[in-house]
Amino acid sequence: QVQLVESGGGLVQPGSSLRLSCTASGASLGTYTVTWFRQPPGKDREFVAARRSSGGTTHYANSVKGRFSISRDTAINTIYLQMDGLKVEDTAVYYCAAGRPILSAITTQSMYYYWGQGTQVTVSS
Repeated sequence: QVQLVESGGGLVQPGSSLRLSCTASGASLGTYTVTWFRQPPGKDREFVAARRSSGGTTHYANSVKGRFSISRDTAINTIYLQMDGLKVEDTAVYYCAAGRPILSAITTQSMYYYWGQGTQVTVSS
């Protein structure tokens, strides 16, 4: 059983940066694909970024490409989401999830076994 805990959310102004953390216990994240999803207010949850266990390749939603970066610190079993150039439309609850989806299903939420509780990111002037 893997437990995931997100942190690092908050209220920031447009153009600011935040770094979200997702720390795991119960198993090493090294054997899982770890993905960030988000749920904007009143909308469905959506894919943001993923880091595959196989080769460490990363994938991003078009809406965040070039602004967000996903990385891993193996020593502390933590996945990060560095978010730069934040926009109002990035406002959402951000969730990390771990699973073993095939590449074509990497954005499919049902492919992920473990989820964190979410952390709120609000971008507002």
